[in-house]
Amino acid sequence: MRFAAIADIHGNHLALEAVLEDIWKQGITDIVNLGDCFSGPLTAGKTADMLLELNAVTVRGNHDRYLIDQAPEAMHVSDRAAHLELSEHHLNWLRGLPFSAVYQDAVYLCHATPADDNVYWLESVSADGNVYLKPLEEIEALAAGIDFPLILCGHTHIPRVVRLSGGRLIVNPGSVGCPAYDDDLPYFHKVEAGHPFASYAILERTGDHWLPVFRQVAYDHMAMAKLAAQNGRAEWASGLATGWLR
Repeated sequence: MRFAAIADIHGNHLALEAVLEDIWKQGITDIVNLGDCFSGPLTAGKTADMLLELNAVTVRGNHDRYLIDQAPEAMHVSDRAAHLELSEHHLNWLRGLPFSAVYQDAVYLCHATPADDNVYWLESVSADGNVYLKPLEEIEALAAGIDFPLILCGHTHIPRVVRLSGGRLIVNPGSVGCPAYDDDLPYFHKVEAGHPFASYAILERTGDHWLPVFRQVAYDHMAMAKLAAQNGRAEWASGLATGWLR
């Protein structure tokens, strides 16, 4: 069993296009999508057209939820920018997405954690803004009751694999379209990939074991950085151009 996992596209259709091409070059046709599909100052409409045609198993992220639960005037600037590009058809697709899913009776999918779409599962944030690997006991507590050998999540944009004490794997494939961001909660912090490439993961089961392979894909990231700058989002422009917020 072999498939690809994508997450956190954030309306970057050029990154998604490059990742899908790379996936197909690996001979993979099965893809799961872990949410946060459109939010950002980029090309939400084009990204939506691509994802609806792709028809991958998809779960809803927190920013996907904001796009259908909040009034446009109450949205964060990134969600509002995406909302302006999305049709009712696109929004109806978001409304139909589940919070979580099970893929091929073997893999659990969620955006952030099994109980909350806006909580970091594998990382913690210190009061001084450092992002670090959460203690194993805290990670395992959030995995209670999820009895699948492979668990996939996104949300933090950080490619990572954690093996739980009983052998289960939790894998975050990283972000397709947003290599750096900042957030105010629980404390102000930055998440920076340190590179501008699009990230995803290939998951392969051999016997009783799953092995993730993380891949980074080059694309015309400067075109997206220039678009973000034109749309008045300097921090997005910096992240897309370099993988750092400067």
